[in-house]
Amino acid sequence: MNTHRPARYQGLFPVVPTTFTESGELDLDSQKRCVDFMIDAGSDGLCILANFSEQFLLADDEREVLTRTILEHVAGRVPVIVTTTHFSSRVCAERSRRAQDMGAAMLMVMPPYHGATFRVPEPQIYEFYARLSDAVGIPVMVQDAPAAGTPLSPAFLARMAMEIEHVAYFKIETAGAAAKLRELIRLGGDAIEGPWDGEEAITLLPDLEAGATGAMTGGGFPDGIRPILDAYRAGRRDEAIAAYERWLPLINLENRQCGLLAAKSLMKEGGVIACEAPRHPFPAIHPASRSLLIETARRLDAQVLHWAR
Repeated sequence: MNTHRPARYQGLFPVVPTTFTESGELDLDSQKRCVDFMIDAGSDGLCILANFSEQFLLADDEREVLTRTILEHVAGRVPVIVTTTHFSSRVCAERSRRAQDMGAAMLMVMPPYHGATFRVPEPQIYEFYARLSDAVGIPVMVQDAPAAGTPLSPAFLARMAMEIEHVAYFKIETAGAAAKLRELIRLGGDAIEGPWDGEEAITLLPDLEAGATGAMTGGGFPDGIRPILDAYRAGRRDEAIAAYERWLPLINLENRQCGLLAAKSLMKEGGVIACEAPRHPFPAIHPASRSLLIETARRLDAQVLHWAR
């Protein structure tokens, strides 16, 4: 059973996009520059192989290459969360052990799901996370995201936190995230080591008000998000609100218009990476959406547009 412990990880842990060439091969040189930019721009840590990393378009051997390449390149500068989601308890545990052995600080895992209809009930979800916890020695973050199509009640999440050793972090991305975070913290108490915000920070302010201590956002503008978190944590609420309101138009464009390609478009525009293309068959960003994204980032003087110049 989990006991009280201070939060090991707090702050901003944006998702690292996966960089490809125009023909769809991994571009590891761009990948390393991407990581360097995100650290320089103020990230407290990073998350790799998430949905915003196009993980669903990667082969298993490519996941291994990316995990090893990124962790070796980061070289301990910041902690790195590795996403190891898989429907199979065994495959997820094996992925997770390998990630831990390579230096992952934490694992992020969605509940078992496949496609639009394949789900398992709560007893199997509980056992899935229990087996994962038994296989590793680092924290596990439950990714509570609509993509899984699996309802995870605050009571169920709190129970797992209290009963499963390494399940201690929760990224809440469902509708009404703030209310869910508040209830999760109320029910789980000290076992909820990391109540985190997600979904590109579109609900960051209410989530912070509800008690979120971390945020997992897109990777394009850590320099905009980090000061919001720092000000709020320091008790400068008015400053945090003002900063959030300033960056909200760009956050909105990422969350509602450009999606997982926003970070790569910003990085390509600024010369951080060589190619912003997704891997086929994922569609490219609409030119009009891209144009508005870049225009909005320029008004904010986002670091991504001049970091590599």
